[in-house]
Amino acid sequence: MIFTDLDGTLLDYHTYSFKKALPALKEIKKEKIPLILCTSKTCAETEFYLKKLKILHPFIVENGGAIFIPKGYFHKRFSNLKKRSKYWVKELGTSYQTLRKRLGEVSQKFKVKIKGFGDMKPEEIAKKYELSLREAKLSKKRQYDEPFYFVSKIDFEILNKIKKEFAQLNLFLTKGGRLFHLTGKNDKGRAVKILKRMYEMEWNTKVKAIGIGDSLNDLPMLRIVDFPILVKLQDESYDKDVLKNIKPILSLGIGPQGWNEKVLEILENFNGRWLCLSQRRRIKIP
Repeated sequence: MIFTDLDGTLLDYHTYSFKKALPALKEIKKEKIPLILCTSKTCAETEFYLKKLKILHPFIVENGGAIFIPKGYFHKRFSNLKKRSKYWVKELGTSYQTLRKRLGEVSQKFKVKIKGFGDMKPEEIAKKYELSLREAKLSKKRQYDEPFYFVSKIDFEILNKIKKEFAQLNLFLTKGGRLFHLTGKNDKGRAVKILKRMYEMEWNTKVKAIGIGDSLNDLPMLRIVDFPILVKLQDESYDKDVLKNIKPILSLGIGPQGWNEKVLEILENFNGRWLCLSQRRRIKIP
């Protein structure tokens, strides 16, 4: 299995293109390896990229806020899933309304000015983050995660106090490649662990998992997987906060170039034999 972040990882930081990762993506499809998008993006945004990538696997949205499983994907039935349109959904996050309310309260308490996606129009998001207007509109369909930034510079001590304040409210503040994110007590790692277990129950065997990310909000995912890969940032450095906590496999390339490089390397080392044929027949893998 491969769990991957999108922005700055599989997708180029500026262009949102995955062109440099195409050789590895073709090999993954050829070997019928589940590619699981694990992102801070909304369900609507993620569906946009699922269509582009031509994959029909489960996916994880809004920093582990929920797992979306296409109906009919698994043969086994799993408990505590909600039926929503064409998906079974495992909800792990706190409601967006609660996040917005708490974010406003805490920013007022510490007298810091923040701006979240809930405060921004699609046109502003599109311009600021180099998105199309269509993608910007999709990015506002949030359910479990509020991305935001501090309008004026904030020092490390105040930031830590704000984190502790959110923790007392059972909320979690993390940093992505571009923005801070406020979520409930969910993260990518918890969602990855649950979905990986579903696959193991479906296939009745242990599976190996690759995880690929570029920033601190990917750390929980990278802790869980067997092969944690950290791709280079735009300035050709690695996220220092991730390196303080784990020893990942480091790519030489930036974003999708590094993604392609390390995925091909790992697949070659394992000779592409991630799933035995008898197990592949037990699940519909498009």
